[in-house]
Amino acid sequence: MRRTSRRSQFPMNSPRSRAARLMRARGRASLAVLATLGTAILMAWTTSTVIGRSLAEPPTWPELQTVRAPRVVVVKSKRTLYLFDGDRLVRAYPVALGVQPVGQKTHAGDGHTPEGVFRVCTRTTESRYHRFLGISYPDKAAALRGLRDGLISFGEFHELIAADEKNQCPSWSTALGGGIGLHGHGSAGDWSAGCVALDDADIEELFDVLRVGDEVEILP
Repeated sequence: MRRTSRRSQFPMNSPRSRAARLMRARGRASLAVLATLGTAILMAWTTSTVIGRSLAEPPTWPELQTVRAPRVVVVKSKRTLYLFDGDRLVRAYPVALGVQPVGQKTHAGDGHTPEGVFRVCTRTTESRYHRFLGISYPDKAAALRGLRDGLISFGEFHELIAADEKNQCPSWSTALGGGIGLHGHGSAGDWSAGCVALDDADIEELFDVLRVGDEVEILP
């Protein structure tokens, strides 16, 4: 007797065949999503684990001359700036924040230190705060919030988005504020207008390491 395969019982265009293909496609998509989420969670876990360990077990710091892939993570609640070389923690500095340290920055003069992922977009030694590393606030997320809340015009919104896409310094003259960065003059108390303030010796070290384009992430 000739055997009939299961494939021949359900033609390619039958409802059951289409349903089976859809289920397989959904399964592959679910696996891809899980893999992406897993990578993101692993990266966040690595950073948080290294930061947590640095507080409990002060490491022996490597020479800053060896840093090749610098990035900064500021944890506002800990008043600490962490300097990484890739995934390796190389320094931890005490910092001061804006006079309103808790919460997201929304507009000029609110005293908040912005939260998000930014980049260094300017560097100068000609600063009344000893050294200044300007960051790319307001970024795309701030521009979207500002447009939604009626704080900026469509023209200003498009200018901010264009600067973000070109990795340029955004305008610092909109109602969202600007001129935010890392600078010196002390880490005691929360006294800045929204910047991250360090002791002068510490900003000197950071200034020698960070380049335009390097990442600065500010967390609550």
